[in-house]
Amino acid sequence: MVAFLFPLLLSAQRFITEQSTVIFFSEATIENITAQNVKAKGLYDVSSGEIAFSIPIRDFVFEKALMQEHFNEKYMETEKFPKATFQGKVSGYAHGTAALQTVHALGKLTIHGVTRDVDIIGTIETEGGKLLMKSKFAVVLADYAVPRPQILWQNIAEQVEVSISFTFKPYEK
Repeated sequence: MVAFLFPLLLSAQRFITEQSTVIFFSEATIENITAQNVKAKGLYDVSSGEIAFSIPIRDFVFEKALMQEHFNEKYMETEKFPKATFQGKVSGYAHGTAALQTVHALGKLTIHGVTRDVDIIGTIETEGGKLLMKSKFAVVLADYAVPRPQILWQNIAEQVEVSISFTFKPYEK
């Protein structure tokens, strides 16, 4: 994690995650599937706009233990691909403005060993010296080579909705 984010630590006005929530939701014919992860880590450099985060895949928690086991072993292959990452730049954010701001994060999203260019729309709000970042976006499983089993195709949607919520605090050495 540190090696992945190290370049961001070299400039001023840095923020580091204090809290994170990543939720994915799959709406399918047979059943809806939701999982939550509160172990994501990230850094944001306000002066350059650079942002990076890492999500440990094994830390997604499901309602049913069997779903969690299948997710890790059959679909996400977490032994081989232990994390999802994003590295890019945020545009449209005016630091020091307390109002809710709509921003774009342009960069590279890596899931299941596949990296794709993405443009993710989200918001940033300042509250008590902290930055609150939120976004909701779709991930098409086939784009990231995540297998969708033939026999259970009605259980898993072709795309999942990902919601992220990060609270960033000022980084202090």
